[in-house]
Parts: sequence; C-alpha cells; structure tokens
Amino acid sequence: MTFLWREALWLLIVLPAAAAAYVLLVRRRRAGLRYASVGLVKAAAPHLQRWRRHVPPALFGIALAAMLLAIARPTTVASILSEQRTIMLAIDVSYSMAAEDVAPSRLAAAQAAAKSFVRSQPRDVRVGVIAFAGYADLVQRPTTDRNAVYKALDTLQLQYHTAIGSGLVAALLAIFPDMDVGNYDIFGLGRSPVKPQRVERHTGIASPRVAHPTVPPGSYSPAAIVLLTDGRSSFGIPHERAAQFAAERGVRVFTVGFGRPEEIEVNIEGETITVDFDEQALKEIAAATRGAYFQAGNAEELNRVYRTLRGEVVLERRQRELTPLLAALAAVLLISSGGLSLAWCGRFA
Repeated sequence: MTFLWREALWLLIVLPAAAAAYVLLVRRRRAGLRYASVGLVKAAAPHLQRWRRHVPPALFGIALAAMLLAIARPTTVASILSEQRTIMLAIDVSYSMAAEDVAPSRLAAAQAAAKSFVRSQPRDVRVGVIAFAGYADLVQRPTTDRNAVYKALDTLQLQYHTAIGSGLVAALLAIFPDMDVGNYDIFGLGRSPVKPQRVERHTGIASPRVAHPTVPPGSYSPAAIVLLTDGRSSFGIPHERAAQFAAERGVRVFTVGFGRPEEIEVNIEGETITVDFDEQALKEIAAATRGAYFQAGNAEELNRVYRTLRGEVVLERRQRELTPLLAALAAVLLISSGGLSLAWCGRFA
C-alpha cells in the first residue's frame, strides 16, 4: 500500500493521544466515585456490562484511524480482468524453426503451445495469427472461432530470413488496419489486413492510411500482441521502429525468445547451421511497449511461458485509491459507536 499524501500520516499521532486521554478520563471517573463495598458494586455490575462500555470508544478510535488514513489517500495495485478483446499471435516461421533440438521440431512445439494458449482464453476474446519470416503474412484475422485459429496454426510454412519488426508491425495492422506505417513493405506477397482493393502497395503505389494521435505506452487495453521468435532480424523494418509504432498506439507486446540466446548448431534437413535469437532486441521491444520478455529453451518451458501469459495478457494491473472505502468504513464505525453508546449507556459520549 502506498499513500498519495504521505505527509498526512503525521496526523496518526492523534491516535495514541486520544487513547491516553480516554484512559485518564476513565481513571478520574473511578476516583470520583466512592462505594461502601467494592464487592457489592461488582455484584451489581456483571462482567459483560463492565467491558461493553469500552466498546463504543474503541469503535470510535478505529473510525478515527480510518479517517486519518483516508486523508493520506492510500492506494494499492490490483490485478483486474482487462477490457481487451483482441490478442495477436506473431510467430516466427523462418527455416531455423525446423530445428529438431526441440522434439519433434521448434515449429511443432510452438504450434502446440500456441493452441493451448488460445484454448485457455475467454470465449469472447478474438485471436489472430501472423506468420513472419522475411515478410509477414496475416494467416488468420482476429476471430472468436477457435477452430479457425487452430487450422491457421496448422498451416504455418517455413520461409527464408527473419524480420521481427515486420512481424510486429503486421500484428499492429491487423488491429489498426488504417495505421500509417510509412512506405515499409511489410507483407511482400503475403496476405495483409486491408481489403483486396487496397493492396496496391505491392505494385509500388502507397495505400492511403490515417494518422492517429499517440497515447502513453501500454495504455491501450483492448488488445495485446504475443511475438515468438528463435532468430534475429536479417530483413525488413528495424525492431526499434516497430516497437515505437506499438508504443505510440499503446499496445503491449509480450516477446518470447525460443531456443537459446547463445549460438548453437542445429541440423535442418541434413544441413548443420548456427542459430540464436536476439535477446536484447526482444527485451527492448517489451520494455518500450510496457509488455514483458520471456525465454523458453524447450517445449516444456515454452508451455510454461504461455501459461504465465494467460494471466499477463488478460489481467491488467491498475492502481486503485482506497480513500472512499476507508471513509465509508469510518462512517459505519462512527454510527455504530454512537448507536451502541446510546443503547447501553443512555448517552452519546
């Protein structure tokens, strides 16, 4: 718990002063009363009646504490179900994903983990699939049809090169089809999120797009992107520029590095090649967009990452002020204190 007005916490010094004043008042009342026999007084005043006269002042003290804390404006961070309804999966399909160091292959493991992730999402969440290698391809537009998403994942095919930035921007265009990304050739001959008559940029003619005002990074809760890759960019739009596009639209990007960040040799179709992924680039994308970075070295770790992402993507952490709650609690306690004092002692004080 944190406080927006921490200086007001000094007012809590009133509490021990009030407690001391109450104790002093009780002692003075006792000293002012004289009885011929203390035993007769105890017999006439049952134990319950003796202690319950302290209940109203105790409730008043708790109410006073709640009011003083409310003045300091306490806040807490809570995880709540976000309003986002679209998740884009951007999956690397470069030839390194054919490596069999993860059985049966990296691509097969990624497909299985992605299906499990999609299966765990609420039914009203739309899921789309972007495949990227040298260029990006919109394999499945955002949809609530889970079978369509599963079929799209099954159709992923390996291609040459790796363009992480293009994959990220393609996912953004699936969410915001009219977003202006300049003259970058994101899709090559792949499928794009715009209508067929607007794919004239493949002929060298730029499609008209709409400029939108920028928003704070991570502030657009209706959508998120999960980007998985096992390589480093060798083609396409720079990842820094792609991350900037996502940050300006407020979309969080969760990046997953599959494999090992250090160079390893793998066998792909009888040929031994060296592969690694650009961990620093993935961390930079996640940091710039207020997302998170994960690393998975094998299929089991990848499934664990996606299980973690179920909560990270759907749950949103927001700061909530507790002042109204404490003020309401103080009011209830004050009313209770006054009511009990009147009922038991015949007075409000």
